[in-house]
Amino acid sequence: MPTTARSPLLLAGLMAGAGVLHFAAPKAFDGLVPRALPRRPRTWTYASGAVEAALAAGLLHPRTRRPAALATAAFFVGVLPANVQMAVDWRHRPAPMRAIAFARLPAQLPLVLWARNVARAAGEGRPAPDGQR
Repeated sequence: MPTTARSPLLLAGLMAGAGVLHFAAPKAFDGLVPRALPRRPRTWTYASGAVEAALAAGLLHPRTRRPAALATAAFFVGVLPANVQMAVDWRHRPAPMRAIAFARLPAQLPLVLWARNVARAAGEGRPAPDGQR
């Protein structure tokens, strides 16, 4: 995915929106938490929402963009088990729901690459959308 001047802002928007959703509709995310994790699923739902919001904030500022983008790529890899859990849990649901669950698995790769490209662009000193470095 090419990195344009808006790319870090779009990625930040995606992360901020996901973070807000974890707090606005936590029940939807609780079921995605792998059962092998300790503590209540809601704890992980809120923790991942807070991480997404923090990553969004880091992506917005040119000085923190590179490390935030690398952390975002790692985060996308880290939530893959939740997507696997969703696919396993939803395998007997109606076809449209199964399709959503299974589509999330390969969708992680473009997200990881997007975040990596944002990090690479920030590391190369390309101008930020607002002209700062």
